[in-house]
Amino acid sequence: MPAPSSPIRKIIHIDMDAFYASVEQRDNPELRGKPVAVGGSRARGVVAAASYEARTFGVRSAMASVTAIRKCPDLIFVKPRFEVYKAVSAQIRAVFAEYTHLIEPLSLDEAYLDVTENRAGLASATEIARQIKAKIRETTQLTASAGVSYNKFLAKLASDHRKPDGLFVIKPADGPRFVESLPVGTFHGIGRVTAGKMNALGIFTGLDLRQQSEEFLTRHFGKAGHHYYHIARGIDERAVNPDRVRKSVGSENTFETDLSTEQALVEGLQPLIDDVWAYCQHRQIGARTVTLKVKYADFQQITRSRTISTVLPDRTTLERICQELLQSILPVTQGVRLLGVSLSTLSDETSTPNRQLTLF
Repeated sequence: MPAPSSPIRKIIHIDMDAFYASVEQRDNPELRGKPVAVGGSRARGVVAAASYEARTFGVRSAMASVTAIRKCPDLIFVKPRFEVYKAVSAQIRAVFAEYTHLIEPLSLDEAYLDVTENRAGLASATEIARQIKAKIRETTQLTASAGVSYNKFLAKLASDHRKPDGLFVIKPADGPRFVESLPVGTFHGIGRVTAGKMNALGIFTGLDLRQQSEEFLTRHFGKAGHHYYHIARGIDERAVNPDRVRKSVGSENTFETDLSTEQALVEGLQPLIDDVWAYCQHRQIGARTVTLKVKYADFQQITRSRTISTVLPDRTTLERICQELLQSILPVTQGVRLLGVSLSTLSDETSTPNRQLTLF
């Protein structure tokens, strides 16, 4: 299988290891080596992040707290400290900036870097990734996993390959072969529902996906079929774009156990609100439209939106609007399997006349 015909890029994907939980274990020695869940509580709520010790029991982010407790009775819950996580994220971003200005953040704890041309003048992207990991550890006392490849899709797969504290390289000649053995559910951008649809069509691995025609994939998956056709061949032409214009920013969770009470739904919204607010703060983006997405147990999906006259002044206002939108669908007659929060009508205006956003 030939490598892509376009000039070979050198892309690194950096993903912090169990970021929120690792920060809590770093700052509280009593938590080190123990199963930790950030968010939720022993009585109710949803896990926002889990330490690797908790993950060995099957505890995962977006899992209901009661389910997490059943899997790990000794699980320790801690309240999230998002201001601390954002400050650490800024330290990590500063390390990236020592090597390249082509940084595309995906969240507080992961980003793509294009180091084809870099400030360190190094020819080896692998060496750059090694140095970045070492500087992150020195600066924050935290570990990161790095994936190095010739495109974004493979770099992200590579960073997941040897977590935690991993460094894995996929060379151009190896990309298609690496993809073919992986389950499609492990591909970034293919969620549980899409993976299930693929499985129903007899597509279980990258090799199965590669054997389908582009026409077949677009017929079953719409425009995304074109993307699936190419990534099955190790091809991804997307550039690392630090200045991409976004029409919206969103975050969503599919829950391990369907949520049915108002309290569980309100708590399930919190990490989503934090995600989108943190992104807007960091990128100095203002937003005027808030959209709540709800998917029920039978996969029926609804959205509720509200647009205000000025940009959102603070997280408290965003949370209030989200809860008011939630109230409009209560009580629920069946369980909720997914919640999403998105912000749109974006601009570079980040303050109201009398209130300035807190940036880090």
